[in-house]
Amino acid sequence: MNPTPSTGGAENSGGTSGEATHGGGPHDVVQLTLPAASAYLTVLRTATASLAARLDFTLDDIEDLRIAVDEACALLLVSAVPGSSLECRFALEPGVMKVLVTVESLDGEPPSTETFAWTVLTALAGDVSSSTGPGSRVSIALQKRRGVRADLGEPPAGHVRGSGAASTAALGDTVGTS
Repeated sequence: MNPTPSTGGAENSGGTSGEATHGGGPHDVVQLTLPAASAYLTVLRTATASLAARLDFTLDDIEDLRIAVDEACALLLVSAVPGSSLECRFALEPGVMKVLVTVESLDGEPPSTETFAWTVLTALAGDVSSSTGPGSRVSIALQKRRGVRADLGEPPAGHVRGSGAASTAALGDTVGTS
């Protein structure tokens, strides 16, 4: 596996809009294809964390993304065709990661947006949507911005980039002083 992401990726941008280029030019695209089985989700969680770190996301943002990608995959694997593949596409832009997870589904129906799992997914990632495609393919797209709380759409109170103490204080925890 080549650890260097490709630049551009316009040829594969059918799943989400406006990913090939933005005013600033092309961005990195990483695509992984794995067996559609929960045993392989650790690979996606690790890749998600590594790519988010590359974008200089905070530790909290990285963990939110890891859980969100895992949750999106879990929602899709419930109805995945046995023996099929799970495709995960990461589009990396400055301060933003877009993830598209796709699987061939037995019923061709997107997951319900009225479940607790969907609520957790949207709280962790921010912008989340699902869609169906040709051949009973079902996708979940999510987008996470660095330093933005999904539930409020703004940086957390007291957020200081790279400072764990500031985010801890914002949550009301006691922070020791020297």
